[in-house]
Amino acid sequence: MKKIFESLLDLIYRKKCYICGNSKYSLKICPNCFEKLEFNDFSPNRIIDGVNIYCAGRYNKELQKIIRGLKYHKQKDLAFYQAKFMYNYFLNLNINSKEFELIPVPLHQNRIKNRKYNHMELVCQEFSVMSGFNCNFNLVKRIKDTKPQYNLTKKERLQNLSNAFLIQKENLSNKNILIIDDICTTGATFEEMIKALKACGVNDITCFSTSTPL
Repeated sequence: MKKIFESLLDLIYRKKCYICGNSKYSLKICPNCFEKLEFNDFSPNRIIDGVNIYCAGRYNKELQKIIRGLKYHKQKDLAFYQAKFMYNYFLNLNINSKEFELIPVPLHQNRIKNRKYNHMELVCQEFSVMSGFNCNFNLVKRIKDTKPQYNLTKKERLQNLSNAFLIQKENLSNKNILIIDDICTTGATFEEMIKALKACGVNDITCFSTSTPL
């Protein structure tokens, strides 16, 4: 009777894949759906002010659901899978032997108050475990409560993000910096962060996003 009861509980509480709903593997993302995530080329997606911008994958159906689930629907377990996809891509780059410090794109305190967490900090923490790189959540602070970017042009995005970031110099280290974000569309967010960091004498910067819609 005990074994039957345990089997019933296991059946009831098995995790379903967030993408396809399959409970066969009792995982948040099943292997079949994870394998559908496609890498971009292992080269910079673009270069901004001498800084390489890498984008791990295309914003397709599966990757979109992972990113949006973590970002908007409080599916915090998805941070592991987003970080794993990024780390698997990162291992194929010719920069993977460098020692980096991980910097997530920061959110304004008003956004954190509403969302209760910074989704990219969660991804950074998971990426840190996989890579051995340290996270630095105190170096860059978002001091401007910017409007959502998705309906803005490149020019409007840059205006929206102008002077949005403050570099807290007391938290600087001598390590290479790897800025991490979820989506790189025009690169405006990375561009403004690069500008702020370079103004403080930081030049060893690489930017890395989960995806690009381009």
